[in-house]
Amino acid sequence: MRTPLFLGREPAAWLSLFAILVKLVSAFGVQVSPEMQATVNAVAAAGMGILIALAVHDGLGAALVGFAQAALALGIGLGLDWSADKQAVVMTAVTIAVGMWDRTQVTAKVPAKTPLPPIAG
Repeated sequence: MRTPLFLGREPAAWLSLFAILVKLVSAFGVQVSPEMQATVNAVAAAGMGILIALAVHDGLGAALVGFAQAALALGIGLGLDWSADKQAVVMTAVTIAVGMWDRTQVTAKVPAKTPLPPIAG
């Protein structure tokens, strides 16, 4: 599966942003039961993890973050009493830890830009 061009060198970052936007809409824009919100968040998080894993062909890190998001969403839906701040801190820690490892494991689909030579003057 080829990474769509608009995802550029960072498909995991773009797809993670999409997952967060889905969560924001379900948290602040659409009034649903906690169980339904947990289900929507879990499906979105797991789906993003799968898409990233497919796009980068070595997406274990993306799948782990998606799994952590899904597990947290399901936990909240099933009664885990964590504030939004505590959830954000935990997911930030998971995302940073996996991202630091993942960055050393994957190759970007788009080559880095070659810097221009200095201007002789």
